[in-house]
Amino acid sequence: MIGGQWKRSKLPVADAPGLRPTPDRVRETLFNWLGQDLTGWRCLDAFAGSGALGFEAASRGATQVVLLERDARLAASLRASKARLGASTVQVETADALAWMRQAQRASFDVVFIDPPFDADLFEPALRAAVPLLAPAGCIYLEAGRAFDEAMLRPLGVQLHRSGRAAAVHYHLLHPVPDDLPSPS
Repeated sequence: MIGGQWKRSKLPVADAPGLRPTPDRVRETLFNWLGQDLTGWRCLDAFAGSGALGFEAASRGATQVVLLERDARLAASLRASKARLGASTVQVETADALAWMRQAQRASFDVVFIDPPFDADLFEPALRAAVPLLAPAGCIYLEAGRAFDEAMLRPLGVQLHRSGRAAAVHYHLLHPVPDDLPSPS
């Protein structure tokens, strides 16, 4: 982790296809955007992998962090990290992220982290599933192997707030499109 109560704690990174933890530099930028103190926040790490984003949020005071990981071996590793850190606000679910998000009832997350394997083509369905789960002032963090622009995002119900790039990683902070915003012509 790069900040919060578990600063300098290392998370294990399994050798698994498509697993690519968010680089420290990108995480630092993201949490500068979100704020250093996430006390009271509810967070969803939809494609948890190593759990770097979710554990970082918990380290910075998030009240609830749900980590979704469909690979049972990676989910077990996340549970071990939770136990080692004493991360009582973290909940690990062995689940398919898209199915879980589509079935979630009355969710109200302040941030949803979406960082699926780049070659899985899950970005658009994940964004569509995440938007209804947001609290009124919530946001979505999207990490991808390509940049997403306003024309690509608007039909998915989100708009670009901030973005950046570090090597092959494109990262985006998104907000839902307000209901009263006119559609593009």
